[in-house]
Amino acid sequence: MARQRFDLIVFDWDGTLMDSTPTIAKCIQLASRDLGLPVPDDSAASHVIGLGLKDALSYAVPTLDPADYPKLAERYRFHYLTRDAELVLFEGVREMLEALHAEHYFLGVATGKTRVGLQRALEATGLARWFDATRCADETFSKPHPAMLQELTRELGQEMERTVMIGDTTHDLQMAVNAGAAGIGVGYGAHPADTLLAMAPLHCATSIGDLKDWLLTHA
Repeated sequence: MARQRFDLIVFDWDGTLMDSTPTIAKCIQLASRDLGLPVPDDSAASHVIGLGLKDALSYAVPTLDPADYPKLAERYRFHYLTRDAELVLFEGVREMLEALHAEHYFLGVATGKTRVGLQRALEATGLARWFDATRCADETFSKPHPAMLQELTRELGQEMERTVMIGDTTHDLQMAVNAGAAGIGVGYGAHPADTLLAMAPLHCATSIGDLKDWLLTHA
């Protein structure tokens, strides 16, 4: 199929490729409870997904003393690592990536995960071979700063105007806006579809199957 608009397709990870939103939100809540801090509700805990861990915890627990950030981060990692083996990809992710790879798109990941966390996820899922480059929040500026997309396009020798960022949060779509890239939302992750649509993405997918079909037809 003839390529129409893009050469580089960049995916968020949690809530976009992996069904991890409820687990991340629960771990933020449990970590807050461990330290006797106000426990964010499901909406607040989900809203921060996609940010770097420090930014996420600071937003979800606004009363957090900066000096206590390492303690809260440690408790979050404890709870997450006891559950990450249970996390699964959304149905159809492997087939979508294989199809896009067969069409010779460059594929990337821009995630709020740490490098260690992303490597664990890539190894557990066996998806590493499909991605040409990846960026994590502990390596550069966190979303919605444009740095991840700027660095990915530079590394792969691609043009920003022929790059599209796909994610389940407004942080992902705002990063795309800030970088001058196109954006696609997915409405099955952390942020409600109406908040994504308010940012005027090219498309807001209802499922991986919908996302795959749109990309193979319009990208």
